[in-house]
Amino acid sequence: MSTIELRHHIIEKLSLIDDDSFLKAIKTIIESKVNEQVYKLSDFQKKRIESAREQRKKGQTISNDVLQKEIDQWLNTK
Repeated sequence: MSTIELRHHIIEKLSLIDDDSFLKAIKTIIESKVNEQVYKLSDFQKKRIESAREQRKKGQTISNDVLQKEIDQWLNTK
């Protein structure tokens, strides 16, 4: 089946579907493909990413569990 034939087949089948939530899900998928673009980072964002990578290489990281405990402690002191 060619791309054009497949497109027509899908359109034909979609016209028979009455499930609103299913159609919204299909719409989301289609829009994500149509709006697919390359995301451009600013120089600041690139520097922050590079800084984070360096910190990771040096082992300057914290686990999510430890971070969550610190946040909980901080919130309980307020």
